[in-house]
Amino acid sequence: MGMVAAILLLSGCDNPQKKTETAPHTTLLDGKTMGTFWRVSLVGVAPEREAALREKIQAQLDADDQLLSTWKNDSALMQFNHAATTSPWPVSEAMSDIVTLSLRIGQKTQGAMDVTVGPLVNLWGFGPNKQPVKTPSEDDIAQAKRRVGLSHLTVHQSAQGQYLQKDIPDLFVDLSTVGEGYAADHLARLMEQEGVSRYLVSVGGALVSRGTNAEGRSWRVAIQQPTDRENAVAAIVDINGHGISTAGSYRNYYELDGKRLSHVIDPATGRPIQHTLVSATVIAPTALEADGWDTGLMVLGPEKAKALALEQKLAVYLIVKEPKGFTTWMSPQFETFLLSQKN
Repeated sequence: MGMVAAILLLSGCDNPQKKTETAPHTTLLDGKTMGTFWRVSLVGVAPEREAALREKIQAQLDADDQLLSTWKNDSALMQFNHAATTSPWPVSEAMSDIVTLSLRIGQKTQGAMDVTVGPLVNLWGFGPNKQPVKTPSEDDIAQAKRRVGLSHLTVHQSAQGQYLQKDIPDLFVDLSTVGEGYAADHLARLMEQEGVSRYLVSVGGALVSRGTNAEGRSWRVAIQQPTDRENAVAAIVDINGHGISTAGSYRNYYELDGKRLSHVIDPATGRPIQHTLVSATVIAPTALEADGWDTGLMVLGPEKAKALALEQKLAVYLIVKEPKGFTTWMSPQFETFLLSQKN
């Protein structure tokens, strides 16, 4: 949701020509959700189960969308956003967990990852509202910024349940920065419940894997070069049971008043980012964590992102735009997942 899908699923079989008659069956399922695409690769699942699995997957993703969408006025999140109250608002355990993690990452990124940035996202035309026909004024930005800030949102957990609370009635929470990661983790849990132990699942730019592909090798995931050319690979990794997510500023943009505007908004300035970091990929224990961190790193820019990755010991891969092409940087933790790299 909201983040560019800059990760490619490589073939479940490293070399299809070498596939033997004894290799287990690979099932490929895909569809649409959250304004993006989902894809699931499964090994060893009987063909007669495919239709039922597809139905369960789509039903679960539809439910996740109904929980988190800012495009549906009747979603659980939008009901909280529309509620003109500062009293505790009951929410599901899933919603509580998502917001709690988002606030934690937001604090560690010094507010760069801010799930209350919705008013600014909408102001610049990247939310449910239409694209603006002119650049927002300083006053428009200042007014929107007054409705933004992690300090305005609190999670309460007790024996009675879970609650979100805002201290300004018109606070707007936008979880699109972590929605794909949550949905990918949720798909992985569904696979476990269905007795599937070898899979690679993706929702947009967030992926989770477990086990091996049909050839008994590691699932391979490619990080895409920041180019409009499809299948241009920057690096290939084995995420080995982890989650991975990429945030990028090079596809989701539009031109306004002669300037290219990224969908990544800096809460501190109230404006689209202007720095040279064009892609941030994070590998973490869950896709939800990876999806939260990649957004914060994209907002911070190359130097601050590198420093934070080293400080927090994150597995991070950055692509930076230079005058004559691109340069890449990876943290020591990311190197352990690397299979190969193409220049």
